Amino acid sequence: MDRITSKADLMAAYEAAKGKLALRLAGAKTDSGKKDILVCGDTGCLVSDSAKIIENLRAEVKAAGMDGDVRVVQTGCFGFCAQGPIVKIMPDNVFYVKVKPEDAKEIVATHIVGHKLVERLVYVEPTLKAQITDYQQMPFYKKQQRIALRNCGLIEEENIEEYIAAEGFQGLAKALTEMTPAQVVQEVLDSGICGRGGAGFPTGMKWKIAASVEAEEKYIVCNADEGDPGAFMDRSIMEGDPASVVEAMAIGAYAIGAKQGLVYIRAEYPLAVSRLQLAIDQARELGLLGKNIMGTGFDFDIEIKLGAGAFVCGEETALIHSMEGQRGEPTTKPPFPANIGGGYWGCSTNVNNVETYASIPIILRKGAEWYSKIGNWVTERDADGHWVKTVSGNAGTKVFALAGQVNNVGLVEVPMGTTLREIIYDIGGGISGGHEFKAVQTGGPSGGCITKENLDTPIDYGSLMKIGSMMGSGGMIVLSDKDCMPAMAKFYLGFTKDESCGKCTPCRIGTRRMLEMLEKICDGKGTEEMLAELEDLANTIRDTALCGLGQTAPNPILSTLRYFRDEYIAHVRDKKCPAGTCTSLFTLKITEACKGCTKCARNCPVGAITGEVKKQHVIDQAKCIKCGACIDACPFKAIVKE
Repeated sequence: MDRITSKADLMAAYEAAKGKLALRLAGAKTDSGKKDILVCGDTGCLVSDSAKIIENLRAEVKAAGMDGDVRVVQTGCFGFCAQGPIVKIMPDNVFYVKVKPEDAKEIVATHIVGHKLVERLVYVEPTLKAQITDYQQMPFYKKQQRIALRNCGLIEEENIEEYIAAEGFQGLAKALTEMTPAQVVQEVLDSGICGRGGAGFPTGMKWKIAASVEAEEKYIVCNADEGDPGAFMDRSIMEGDPASVVEAMAIGAYAIGAKQGLVYIRAEYPLAVSRLQLAIDQARELGLLGKNIMGTGFDFDIEIKLGAGAFVCGEETALIHSMEGQRGEPTTKPPFPANIGGGYWGCSTNVNNVETYASIPIILRKGAEWYSKIGNWVTERDADGHWVKTVSGNAGTKVFALAGQVNNVGLVEVPMGTTLREIIYDIGGGISGGHEFKAVQTGGPSGGCITKENLDTPIDYGSLMKIGSMMGSGGMIVLSDKDCMPAMAKFYLGFTKDESCGKCTPCRIGTRRMLEMLEKICDGKGTEEMLAELEDLANTIRDTALCGLGQTAPNPILSTLRYFRDEYIAHVRDKKCPAGTCTSLFTLKITEACKGCTKCARNCPVGAITGEVKKQHVIDQAKCIKCGACIDACPFKAIVKE
């Protein structure tokens, strides 16, 4: 592709490139014989041998003499992680799941050459117990609206020509040739998009503040640290559609008057780093970064800054300090990063996260009015108790990493206002293993638990805050009756304690003290007085910690105490764990239902079970580590927790 020096050049490049996506956008079968075989190539599927699947598919296509008509394309994440690795054949719109490298031969021979489905690889919807080949008809996708993830699973992520074929850089061209910086800011403001990093501050307002600062040197920063262990949407965007971040940062830089962009990303994400760097290099080669972009006189370039993966660096001032080579510690505000003295090397700096940036190009391309109508409503009860839709001021979509005790684990992008019930049951397919829903944790380690009474709560910033949780960066962990709520709070608090930067006393000392109390409670050594102390300390830390990490660290404790106090009472008063997961509060016993089959003894990793064949076995409690392997192995359900 030739260097792009004007908007006309970009449109010419688009016209030349869009044929590459024609088969993927056709939406109907054709008899041309030409096919695109799309294979997920993000980190998760690569771990499951998707690279070998691609290699084998290409070899089989070549062996069949069809390499001139059939392309095997590595793409980003399809989202349906529970069914990966996924192979999608276009324009047939056939979706094969849980594919293995050895399946490549059959896919090519049966589907590509023989024009028949590989029945055993077709997705079977568990509720309907029916095969579904068209992904758009799958319950997992039906209620989704992919905007931030629009190109993931569609384009070849390492080829910027395919991004251009998907109307890439047209938002930037429109901004540079048809709009003033102030008009770009207003367009983003009118769209209603709020920061998807968790705080929910209006993005347009953030840009407006940065643009109003008169300064020779400004920076625009992408927070790609993605510290939330329950969410990986930012990484998936960088791996599956890195050029969208490049374009969005250029648009933002034009709007606020910056000439240099910085992407702060943890070094533990080598695939995301390499693909993002490749997109930057390719954009620079085409003239879409650097000097005089598209002949408009606008200069802008991007540099990647590697971080060490500290959760606290999700906070923008801590992130800025880390980029400067200092400890990643937050500072008090003001000055805010947009102010002189508050940003990178003291310069005015704007910070947004990856998911926020990913939506900017399409907002510029399609307009604020289009975006503002997506999801800009909530469902609330009126005076008569009926559910009604009302405007929320939360426009657009939100990506969630849906995980935990749910059938359809994966990346989910839904319009704001979609209810938790819709996400968990309609998209997520309900609770796995036949268990009962107990709660859903939103907001990752900093979030709170939401009970079944609030399942019809709409997804928006205000509604989640009202019930003691938060949006966060998008983690959504579903919990069932097999999960212990005090243990869950202990798990998350252990993470935030370890990730505390240690700068302020409430977070540094307070999280440790709370964790010590939770450990005693889960070990059966807690008291009812301790619950009052725990709650009081949690409230104090929430009100006095310096930054968002410390202020939100008590959320899992406060929400579980609010909704599941009975479980805490059972731990401290009855010395019982209702979920049967706290190992100090139960023992394993083999009942008279035992037939002496010896399976439990053969599966015990520490040799704690003894007994003769066809006679009741016994467990040596001194040796037992309570791993539950014997329960899983027993065909007679003869082993119980007491």
